[in-house]
Amino acid sequence: MSIKVHISNVSKIYKGTTQDVHALNNVNLDIKEKEFVCVIGSSGCGKSTLLNILAGLDTPTSGTIEIDGNPIFGTGSDRGVVFQQYALFPWLTVAKNVAFGLKIQKLPKAVVDEKVDHYLKSVGLLDFKNAFPKELSGGMKQRVAIARAYAVNPRVLLMDEPFGALDAQTRTQLQSELLATWQEEKKTCFFITHDVDEAVFLSQRVVIMSPRPGRIKSIVDIPISYPRTTEVKFTQEFNDIKNEIWKEVYKEYLAEKK
Repeated sequence: MSIKVHISNVSKIYKGTTQDVHALNNVNLDIKEKEFVCVIGSSGCGKSTLLNILAGLDTPTSGTIEIDGNPIFGTGSDRGVVFQQYALFPWLTVAKNVAFGLKIQKLPKAVVDEKVDHYLKSVGLLDFKNAFPKELSGGMKQRVAIARAYAVNPRVLLMDEPFGALDAQTRTQLQSELLATWQEEKKTCFFITHDVDEAVFLSQRVVIMSPRPGRIKSIVDIPISYPRTTEVKFTQEFNDIKNEIWKEVYKEYLAEKK
């Protein structure tokens, strides 16, 4: 399987008035075509900084990131981004939120309408296409954000703790829905989370990052086959993998406290 995302020696230093902040230090990672990768680590380890650089919302101090062999320079429709706080336009309906990126691509109205309906149906919100974000629950808002990201047909889907603000039941439901959509669409996915259970359930590989300056400590393969249902979380295999990752994360936490 070909390499979709190539991260090479990426470092990020934020200049401060009293001292510089080293957010990332020589991060190297290859993500394969159609692969689902989760990144986990303590707060401040540079996970979101790395995602923002991937999204083109920030630039590295040194190093490069390539998608399909092409260096990233700024934002682009080849990447769809979903943040924790939904980032929907409150003055637009659900349908118009999902259509926003499609209209920028100047697609015919019939094509836009077809895609909007398809992706709203895929996240179970077709009946809410004329609603406004204020009329939706948190889980529904995040479904809209996911539909909007998929609608522009990105080559890479970037997700920064998209379920972090949701209650446990809604979070579990959206995890399953996201996996179902991913298995259908097969987008390359880079997903940030603090939740080890979530990382093991969703991904094919879990990348563990060390505290600031952020760097990759280890990568754990998840051999559990797809499709996955919530019941897999109760298996011995799942719990063994989860415990292995927890030990690595906790080691980094203890090292940071010294």
